Amino acid sequence: MLLEINNLFFSHTKDKPLFQNLNLKFEANKIIALAGESGCGKSTLLSLIYGLLDWESGEIIFNKTALLGPKGNLVPGESDMKFVAQNFDLMPYATVAENVGKFISNINLKEKKETVMELLEVVGLQEFAHILPKYLSGGQQQRVAIARALSVLPKLLILDEPFSNLDFPRKIELRERLFRYVKQQGISLIISTHELQDVMPWLDQIIILQDGRLIQNDSPEETYRRPYNPYVARLFGEVTIFSETETAEFGLSKFACYPNEIKVSESGINAEVLESRFAGSYYWNKIKAKSKEMIMYTDKKLEGSVVISFI
Repeated sequence: MLLEINNLFFSHTKDKPLFQNLNLKFEANKIIALAGESGCGKSTLLSLIYGLLDWESGEIIFNKTALLGPKGNLVPGESDMKFVAQNFDLMPYATVAENVGKFISNINLKEKKETVMELLEVVGLQEFAHILPKYLSGGQQQRVAIARALSVLPKLLILDEPFSNLDFPRKIELRERLFRYVKQQGISLIISTHELQDVMPWLDQIIILQDGRLIQNDSPEETYRRPYNPYVARLFGEVTIFSETETAEFGLSKFACYPNEIKVSESGINAEVLESRFAGSYYWNKIKAKSKEMIMYTDKKLEGSVVISFI
């Protein structure tokens, strides 16, 4: 086991406890998402793991060694672990390439240059190698910080909302290159996110937090198909939540249906089409059946009334 959190207690203030008896295990060579709404404790937990905050009781064990936190370490952070937070801490008067190569040995300068350019390719910034960070956007600076963290091939890389400052095309490009690279290099990755759908294809595990409590800890498929509660289901985007009465009324075996799980069919339940809007690769539809409003996706625009069934 690469990382263990045992009986962890932490409070921001005495009257505001966050983690109370938190227990988690992280296997090596996995890509793990830490998810939940803003304020659930994601960033705080990452800071505790990396040693930026002290906890009240419990233990954090990394690579079979108990971590000490700020009380036991004069310099924040842990060896074999890198953390890219929301502040990127780049050297302002060093070029992008110099920032990425900060932790790489100068013994073989040719090899160092090749490694730096390989890492800049991973984050899509080769053409910015000789630019100063102050001329980069926030998203570009974030990518420089990720490349620098990768340069030492840590056993564990921790990323706090790494795609939050990126536009959609760059996000698509970076996530695939990044996830492939960490897999190839055997780097374990913990990534906090509030956009699970964007990273789910590459995940091995999803950990859901709500107000500091562990709500669900499963594979991506299990978490998506069998969310523990409505809070978890809503983290995957648009979803229709059914009460117990509605679940029985519609003959459902679960309390949540995603838009792609409601289909137009030849037989089933009559529904009124309230709205039908073009959304790119699908039409976004709001329908009403048995006084219940639902969202469903279709290939064609809907009008009037339809018959629906559930997958």
